[in-house]
Amino acid sequence: MANLETTYMGLKLSNPIVPSASPLSRKLDDIKKLEDAGAPAVVLYSLFEEQIALEEGELSYLLEGGAASLADASAYFPQKQEYPRDPDGYVEHIRQAKEAVDIPIIGSMNGTTTGGWLNYAKKIEEAGADGLELNIYFIPTTDNLLGMDVETLYLDIVEAVSKSVGIPVSVKVSPFFSALPDFATRIEEAGADALVLFNRFYQPDINVENKTIEPRITLSSTSDLLLPLRWVAILYGQVDCSLALTSGVHTSEDVLKAIMAGADIANVCSVLLREGINKQKELVEGTAQLMEKYEMDSLASIRGSMSLEHYVEPTAFERASYIKLLQGYGRI
Repeated sequence: MANLETTYMGLKLSNPIVPSASPLSRKLDDIKKLEDAGAPAVVLYSLFEEQIALEEGELSYLLEGGAASLADASAYFPQKQEYPRDPDGYVEHIRQAKEAVDIPIIGSMNGTTTGGWLNYAKKIEEAGADGLELNIYFIPTTDNLLGMDVETLYLDIVEAVSKSVGIPVSVKVSPFFSALPDFATRIEEAGADALVLFNRFYQPDINVENKTIEPRITLSSTSDLLLPLRWVAILYGQVDCSLALTSGVHTSEDVLKAIMAGADIANVCSVLLREGINKQKELVEGTAQLMEKYEMDSLASIRGSMSLEHYVEPTAFERASYIKLLQGYGRI
C-alpha cells in the first residue's frame, strides 16, 4: 500500500491533497464532508483587511492611505451584510470548525498593509487554528512604486505576523516578481514556514458594447498547473520552508507532478467547485492507485525527483530546453 503521508509546515498530514481557501469552507457541514472525503486539512476562506476596516469604521482612512486610488472607491467594496461573517464571527467559525473535525484547520487572511487588521492573526491562533495562510493580494498600478517597495510590503507583513503568532505561517505569492528565488529566500527569512505558489489574480474583462468593466472569476484548468509546477521545481532545494502548489490541480496525475517537482502538498479548489466535494475522495484514492501502478512506495521517495536541483546547471537547462522547443516546433 502506497504511503501518502506528508508534512506541511510542521503539520503531519495523511495525504497531500489539501482544499484551499474557497466558499466550500464557509459551512461547518461542508468542512465535515471534506474531512469525510479524505481532506487531510482545510484552508478556510479569507478574512479581508477591508472587512475588518469596514467593521471598525476605518475603511475610508485605509483607502486614503494608498490601498486604493480614491477614497470613494469604498463604494465598490461589499457592505457588512455581504460578507459571510463579521471578523469576530470568522474567529468563532474557526473555533467551531476545530471542535467539529479532527483534521488541521488553517486560517486565511487577505490584505496589503501592516495595519491593525493583523491583530486578528493572534485571535485566529487563540481560536485554535493550526496554521495561518497570508494571501497578500496586491497589484501595483502606479509608476511611483518600485519593485523593492512591493517586496518590502510583503516582507513587513510576513515579519509582523510571524512575530505575533506561534502557529506556522504560509505566504501565498504571485509569479510576477523579477527574481523569485531571491525573494522566496527573503520571505522565508522573514518568518514564513511555507510558500504557496501561486495566487490566482482577478482578471477583469471589457464589455465592448456597453463600454464597461466586467468582473470575472475564471476557474482553473489542468493547463494552469504548468506555471506553478515550473517554479516549485526551481525553488525546491533553494528554500528550506514547505512548498505548496496551487492552481491547476485537477487529477491524481497532477498531484503526483506537484510532489515530483518538490511540493509538500497540492492545493485543490476549482475541481471541487466544479465537480463537488466527493471529488476529494476520488483524487486521494486515484493518487494511491497511481503510486502503486508506478511502484512508488511513498511521497518522500519521489518528492523533488523532477526538480531542477537534479540538473548540474538549472539556468542552462532552462535556456537549452527553451531553445530546443522553439526550434522543433512545427518541424515535419
